[in-house]
Amino acid sequence: MTKNDRLLTLRPEIPAYGGFALARIQGKVVLIKGAIPGELVTAVVEKEEKDFSRAKVVEIIEPSPFRTEPRCRFFGICGGCRLQFMAHEFQVNMKSHILRDNLKRIGKIELSVSGPVTSENPWNYRLRGQFKIQNNTAGFYMEKTRTIVDIDACPLMSENVNKLFTETKRTVTGMPSEEIHISAGKTSTVLLKIPEGAMSGADERTADKFLQHGFEGVVIQKGKNSFKSWGRAFTTLELDGIEYTVSPLSFFQANWEVNLKVLKEIKDMLAPLKDKRIIDLYSGAGNFSLPLAQHAGEVIAVEENPYAVKDGERNIEINDIHNCRFIKHKAEEYDKLQGCDVLILDPPRPGLTDRVCRNILASKPEQLIYVSCNPATFARDMKKLNKEYELQSVKMIDFFPQTYHIESVAVLDLR
Repeated sequence: MTKNDRLLTLRPEIPAYGGFALARIQGKVVLIKGAIPGELVTAVVEKEEKDFSRAKVVEIIEPSPFRTEPRCRFFGICGGCRLQFMAHEFQVNMKSHILRDNLKRIGKIELSVSGPVTSENPWNYRLRGQFKIQNNTAGFYMEKTRTIVDIDACPLMSENVNKLFTETKRTVTGMPSEEIHISAGKTSTVLLKIPEGAMSGADERTADKFLQHGFEGVVIQKGKNSFKSWGRAFTTLELDGIEYTVSPLSFFQANWEVNLKVLKEIKDMLAPLKDKRIIDLYSGAGNFSLPLAQHAGEVIAVEENPYAVKDGERNIEINDIHNCRFIKHKAEEYDKLQGCDVLILDPPRPGLTDRVCRNILASKPEQLIYVSCNPATFARDMKKLNKEYELQSVKMIDFFPQTYHIESVAVLDLR
């Protein structure tokens, strides 16, 4: 701090998205990082906006009973895990409050948020991690910078991911590399990203080192479009009795325990599934499509990523599934929704485009399942769909304990 810093003594009232607590001073909103609603704190103003200020706690005068000691020694330095100073129970309640507030304020819908769906253990839950590499260091970005915090392990990663990262860290920091992606389910894979033209002729030796570290599969990516693979280059997980395989160039939910719980919620919401025709937009490698196909009449999985489609088709073959097919297509441009009983939506953070909403309203599937990773765009989309659909229920999903991220799953019925 400097002598010109502006200090405020505040008691924030409510939580706000992004890991902030919201206070007001002379009618102006102050978003405080590092505070819990109800605490009395001293905060330094870091940025003044027209309608609000951003501030950071410098002293806790009256601490909340929900304040805890952060587990990670890099807390406050690394850019992730902003909520480690809050008890997990409070984190869950706070996220449910923010989701409900977004629905009311943005979506103009008043509905209780049920659930939550969360982890038994709010630590060591991630089965995959993406680590940055720079100047012989490996870890995660420091908050709001491109400087890498050199870490040994992360308390959110599974023990297996941390073990593999520790064993390979020396290898990756000794070469011109940019990122390493580690996935560890029943089998483990690694994706190493290196600059185009680097390490010419050394790929085989590098892959051998990773295989010796315990990875079953290795993929090396040079630049944007050059890939080589060795071994069994996909991670295997158990998905509701299905052998589910995902390559490093595709995607699977890092918190697999919660993912399985969300799948159960969706199955319960849609029961009975017999003879239903389901379209799964943004399907990935079939996280929802494949298990639902075991009970439904027909499932069409729509996915843009060609690697995810390839994974999905492999999964169909491995598990001898005959009533599910994958279509490589942009979900935003897929307009063949007529005749489906259930439409599953799992869009990225920006939510549904206007075109997708128009297609839904025109084709009128009987039921929608919406899985969201952004409470603001979820609330916006609920408002758009409200003319033809009634929001029946919504549950908060705590996929990422210790972080401010909020997911949800909702069911909507045609009016």
